[in-house]
Amino acid sequence: MKVYDDIFSWEGWGGPLKLGSGKCKLRIFDLTRRKTGKGLTHLRPIIIVASDIPESRMSIRSCAGHIATRVAELFRINHDRMMYIEYYPAQRYGENQEHLIPERYDVVEFTWYGDKAIKPVWRNLNPPLLDTIKEFLEV
Repeated sequence: MKVYDDIFSWEGWGGPLKLGSGKCKLRIFDLTRRKTGKGLTHLRPIIIVASDIPESRMSIRSCAGHIATRVAELFRINHDRMMYIEYYPAQRYGENQEHLIPERYDVVEFTWYGDKAIKPVWRNLNPPLLDTIKEFLEV
């Protein structure tokens, strides 16, 4: 089920300047390996979940297309069979940490030009898929 769970680095663009390079927490789940009683078929059985990490110079949102492209290439994933999700944990802020930004899960849809993910469009991930993703991340 869980295929990868580690810090993922990408080189970015710009040659030796390494513009756009960064790191993120990356988790990959393969639903075809899930043991279920029924032969349920998923249209997008590969779930990619990316999260920002403090030591990265770039955010996952600003490099979504680049990350999706590299993940599909490195892990040999058919982009038509994957779902790319960005996870942002809850954060507190304010003088006494009195304000809360709730956690958020966004599904990112790409237009694929050959093997390159371009034109990302973000939308909220809603139940019941949201509940399933949360279960995966708890394990």
